[in-house]
Amino acid sequence: MSDSITPAALREAALVSKAWPYEEARKLLKRYEKGAPAKGHVLFETGYGPSGLPHIGTFNEVLRTTMVRQAYQELSDVPTRLIAFSDDMDGLRKVPDNVPNQEMLRGHLGKPLTKIPDPFGKYESFAHHNNAMLREFLDRFGFDYDFRSSTEAYEGGEFDEALKNILRHYDAIMGVMLPTLRKERQTTYSPVLPVSPKSGIVLQVPVEVIDAEAGVIRFDDEGETITQSILSGKAKLQWKVDWAMRWVALGVDYEMSGKDLIDSVTQSSKICRVLGARPPEGFNYEMFLDEKGEKISKSKGNGLTLEQWLTYGPDESLAFYAYREPKKAKQLHMGVIPRAVDEYWQFRGNYAGQAVEQKLGNPVHHIHGGKLPEGELPVTFGLLLNLVGVMGEASKEQVWGYLANYVADASATKYPELDRLIGHALAYHRDFVAPTLSRRKPAANEAAALRALDTKLAAMPTEASAEDIQNEVYAIGKDEAYGFDSLRDWFKALYETLLGAEQGPRMGSFIALYGIANSRKLIAEALA
Repeated sequence: MSDSITPAALREAALVSKAWPYEEARKLLKRYEKGAPAKGHVLFETGYGPSGLPHIGTFNEVLRTTMVRQAYQELSDVPTRLIAFSDDMDGLRKVPDNVPNQEMLRGHLGKPLTKIPDPFGKYESFAHHNNAMLREFLDRFGFDYDFRSSTEAYEGGEFDEALKNILRHYDAIMGVMLPTLRKERQTTYSPVLPVSPKSGIVLQVPVEVIDAEAGVIRFDDEGETITQSILSGKAKLQWKVDWAMRWVALGVDYEMSGKDLIDSVTQSSKICRVLGARPPEGFNYEMFLDEKGEKISKSKGNGLTLEQWLTYGPDESLAFYAYREPKKAKQLHMGVIPRAVDEYWQFRGNYAGQAVEQKLGNPVHHIHGGKLPEGELPVTFGLLLNLVGVMGEASKEQVWGYLANYVADASATKYPELDRLIGHALAYHRDFVAPTLSRRKPAANEAAALRALDTKLAAMPTEASAEDIQNEVYAIGKDEAYGFDSLRDWFKALYETLLGAEQGPRMGSFIALYGIANSRKLIAEALA
């Protein structure tokens, strides 16, 4: 919690805050108006399917759930837990495109992910490999969670009583599910998926309940009628039924999911009630789109990976982007990173001077749990990118050399977060900006304006302020002698002729940062 907000003031403001984590947290307050549930804590859950490597969607779901958990903790003294659940007993349906030894994996299609060899050769199974990646991934961001494995829960007997309850309510569950299925699927559907004693495959076959209290079913396996227990890992459940069973068995109070799972939430909630329990609270977030506005697909590769974002922007910029408007479809591509970085710092800079109500609506409050790190950013990320753009191939040390023109006592020691951003800016420019830069020749009126700007700069002291330089830039753009219809046209000409880009920074700030002498060289190159 921020030192500037007392617990009482925080709670009072949070009870009426329109920030979405508080709106979600208040659902849990209403759920347990009389205090803690019988289990002694409120349980949050996130789900992960380890048939592939963790991705940016996994991060978003855990992050957003953690934000709701933090908001609830600010409102209530009831203890909380977060379970990151891996559905690693699921049968492998398709071989992912981004893993080795695909032919080997194809030979194990249909088997539980924990029974399939690791294609990377590092762990005892494919699921164990991906689970390890998940935990490493979550630990990197400092998430507080308990990891749970579906296989361990099924095989260890933790779900045995819940599985018997599924068989007791088998007909009612079929009554929920069958109307949602195509006619041909209705004839083969079963809530229970037995594991074949012959092949080890998770079977999609009709089953007959023989003894619900003993957990025994009957099914056909390659022409042979098998009578088998479903307990202790000998079967798992179809996923919508599995989701509901897990909510009941673990006592889940809150779980969010993507908009694509709205129907699944509806069906799983009905099954949860059939089993005699109350479905968890939660909400459906929108999916990310690519720069063309198309849905992101892992098979198409049209998205942005977590590794890519963290190459070109810091962790908190991704958290900021994930926080904003979760119920609105947003594009996810390289171009959104710089703006996310600068908007994060803008909100962070505003936080200290805000009233408590504004602080609780500020994204950085939720990103940092109300405990903001110290430090400031003396230049924007956008300005850094423009500086690196005109420098071309550059090192961190060279960038710091230019920053000394603009920032007093510029050093990595004093501004460690700026030092990090310089690394991101160099990478972003190298991989994404440099290939697109193309300086054009100025038109006659633009050349005249550039010569006028050069004359003004030549007359200014080396240490001229960004504001003084900006005033001269404005004056030239407004001068009717140069024939610009608007200031926008003048700035566009500066960006395209000097920086090689369609958009750019506040020119006074850029010239002060890059240096008057260096900026005059840019003008000379453009005029040549």
